[in-house]
Amino acid sequence: MKNKEYITLTKMIEYIEKAIKYTSGYTFEEFCKDEKTVDATIFSISQIGELVKNISNETMKKYSYIEWNMIRGLRNRIVHDYEGISLKSIWYIINNDIVQLKKDISKILKDEQINDDDMQ
Repeated sequence: MKNKEYITLTKMIEYIEKAIKYTSGYTFEEFCKDEKTVDATIFSISQIGELVKNISNETMKKYSYIEWNMIRGLRNRIVHDYEGISLKSIWYIINNDIVQLKKDISKILKDEQINDDDMQ
């Protein structure tokens, strides 16, 4: 894995952690009423999708259990139809999908770090 990809995955983890932090302690109803939290959370999710463009096809194939195209697609949907984004969908993503994504990316970072160390 290229160093740029490793850095990109690290940044994705940072945005995942921000989205989780922003919504921590909120109910869905509280989340919907807090415009700043909604905006910050959706921005973080869109950044995760934006970063996918820095992931090579080789890496995407190697870790094909991650739905890279769906992540990128969500970013495009947010950017091009922000007003049409379902907060219920965002809430679901934050409370389900993004937690798994963090685990998956963390595992990649761990696996690739070991591989990098072995090469030295």
